[in-house]
Amino acid sequence: MDDQLTASALALYGVGAGAALWTLNKAKARVELSLAKHPGLAGHPRTARRVAALLPSYTYDEEQAFGVDGAPPDVVARRRAAFARLVQTFQARYAKTLHATTDVVSALSDLQFISAYRVPFQFKKLVGKGLKIGSFVASTEGVTVTDLDGNRFFDLTGSYGVNLLGNDFYKRSIEEGGALVRDLGPVLGAYHPVMADNLVRLKRISGMEEVSFHMSGTEAVMQAVRLARYHSGRDKLVRFCGSYHGWWGDVQPGIGNPMAARDTFTLSEMGQGTLRVLRNRTDIACVLINPLQALHPNAAAPSDSNLLDSARKAHFDRAAYTAWLQALREICTARGIALIFDEVFLGFRLAPGGAQEYFGVQADLVTYGKTLGGGLPIGVLCGKRAWMQRFRDDSPADICFARGTFNSHPYVMGAMNVFLREIETPAMQEMYAALDTVWPQREALMNSRLAQAGAPIRVAAMSSVWTVLYTQPGCYNWLFQHYLRLEGIALSWVGTGRIIFSLNYSDADFEEVCVRFVRAWASMHADGWFWMDPALSNKRIKRRVLREMLAAKFSG
Repeated sequence: MDDQLTASALALYGVGAGAALWTLNKAKARVELSLAKHPGLAGHPRTARRVAALLPSYTYDEEQAFGVDGAPPDVVARRRAAFARLVQTFQARYAKTLHATTDVVSALSDLQFISAYRVPFQFKKLVGKGLKIGSFVASTEGVTVTDLDGNRFFDLTGSYGVNLLGNDFYKRSIEEGGALVRDLGPVLGAYHPVMADNLVRLKRISGMEEVSFHMSGTEAVMQAVRLARYHSGRDKLVRFCGSYHGWWGDVQPGIGNPMAARDTFTLSEMGQGTLRVLRNRTDIACVLINPLQALHPNAAAPSDSNLLDSARKAHFDRAAYTAWLQALREICTARGIALIFDEVFLGFRLAPGGAQEYFGVQADLVTYGKTLGGGLPIGVLCGKRAWMQRFRDDSPADICFARGTFNSHPYVMGAMNVFLREIETPAMQEMYAALDTVWPQREALMNSRLAQAGAPIRVAAMSSVWTVLYTQPGCYNWLFQHYLRLEGIALSWVGTGRIIFSLNYSDADFEEVCVRFVRAWASMHADGWFWMDPALSNKRIKRRVLREMLAAKFSG
């Protein structure tokens, strides 16, 4: 009897000890995960969504809008007069373009969205009085675009990253690619032979064994993550704070997604806590890398819509980011985690072999898109055979499904082939070899010109992708995009947050861009927008905005 009681007690003790150990390990993993997150809101997507839902909408009236930084009456009057001139000039110079934009905006939800987020929402009422930016263009030539009114602009939009080699090249690639497949036409399901040539070239460029074609970068990333989960038998994916991998739920877990992403870990980039999580957890299927984050680790793509102060930061440290990728590669290999390079945006911009070649680190899976389609929609996934197979020979019903009606569309394959052949030409190889000399020199030149002019503006760059930084605390930096437009500089809807040069910019073209940047600043400075109270700081601006939000939230 005593022996039975002792055995029962020991069994209960063992169960209790096991439960305690399980709880302890669970708590340890949770603490490690918390320590691996970036402290900012972007590092905590669920909290960010809750906070975003609480933010009130409010706008500055005219009395506030021109003097929100405490400017004296004479400066406020100068700004008010300058704004009236801006509106008058915009409406006269861009009349047809603005009229076409106004005609469609009520029916085009995409345009409604970008129109609402070009400037901070506090100034939307003021800007809505006539300082709109049109969204129509009629033609392109060289490095310029021309609007419906005949105004020519230096194109710094980059077509969201598509325009790598210049618009003239993509017009040619679409035309020549179409000629390659014209006899077949838009037949789907079967392949045009040009696809086979693309396959060989993509394998060589990526260093991978297999390829799958999709219709967008988002789809390619979706398939990469699905395959990683399929082959690893794990469900968690790791993305890094601020990174963008398309708009589907699992890779966009924060603001913008109405549903919580339950199997996504958003961790701090270039953080030791992140490496610890990857070493210790057993449920991680893949790690997603967007190499563009090297320009602004742990921060989302900059946009003028949140440019209420001058706190924007960016800096590219190639050696540090290379070391980070090497550390990730080592841990992912050891732990059986798929390392995915999302090169949809940056692929082919840094080197012919993309970020893998540029940083000297090979992924398990790599996605491409944008420019690879030769001007047409495309998404491509290249990967090692062990990660790419969609079925199991020993279990015929266990598959990883992925299909798309327009995958491998003949016309896309034709335009892609023109692009892939082009980047292998001697002229393009020579251009790639000079990238690390040409673009840092241009960055330095722009900053030198701005400094010589006394402008509190600088640029930070990752090769031909730039962002504009503001070195003096101020509340009106978002207006710089409008002054640049008057000087013939076309920017995307995120304004000075992201500038994308095509690689066909000559030294003379770039010199003219520098001249226009300085001229835009001089005009904006003369109009009083860069006036500054010596006591003003970015911290004080943030505190004021917080007080305004609290007042708007609780005043009613």
